[in-house]
Amino acid sequence: MNKKDCFYLGKIAKLHGYKGEVSLFLDVTNPQDYINLDAFFIEIDGVLTPFFVENLKMKNKGFVAVKLQGIDSENDAQRILKKSVYLPEEILAELDDNSFYDHEVAGFNVIDVVKGDIGIVDTVIDLTSNPLLRIECKEKEVLVPIFDGLIQKVDRKKKVLYIKAPEGLIELYLS
Repeated sequence: MNKKDCFYLGKIAKLHGYKGEVSLFLDVTNPQDYINLDAFFIEIDGVLTPFFVENLKMKNKGFVAVKLQGIDSENDAQRILKKSVYLPEEILAELDDNSFYDHEVAGFNVIDVVKGDIGIVDTVIDLTSNPLLRIECKEKEVLVPIFDGLIQKVDRKKKVLYIKAPEGLIELYLS
């Protein structure tokens, strides 16, 4: 599996007990969507390595306790600590033209219905209370809160995100 065909799911955060269980932080909007995972890839020395889930328990704040096949001791678990976890993009459901997955819009051009061309999406900052679009605009950072009504259209073919930013927000960053 190639990393370019996958999306970042999270990171193995810490040990969970002493029998090889680990805590996986799911860096996604809805961790509950991944409660039935049966396998995922862990990046070890630049290679995506498949691991199969024996048991997965939802904890809190995006963490899940995971027992993986072949990871049966604290020593085994140590070698996957702090490693990034990925899933194939093909498992994601297709979204409508007003929705997007956080990872897919990096590099999209942003056009506001009032201000026109704003810049390029650098990343989505996934804060629980208020996720933000981080846009690079003329060597400046523009942070736009993601709320119902912000996204007007997602054009995946042209890699353009059409938005309707709150009045005066863009000017705050550019003046």
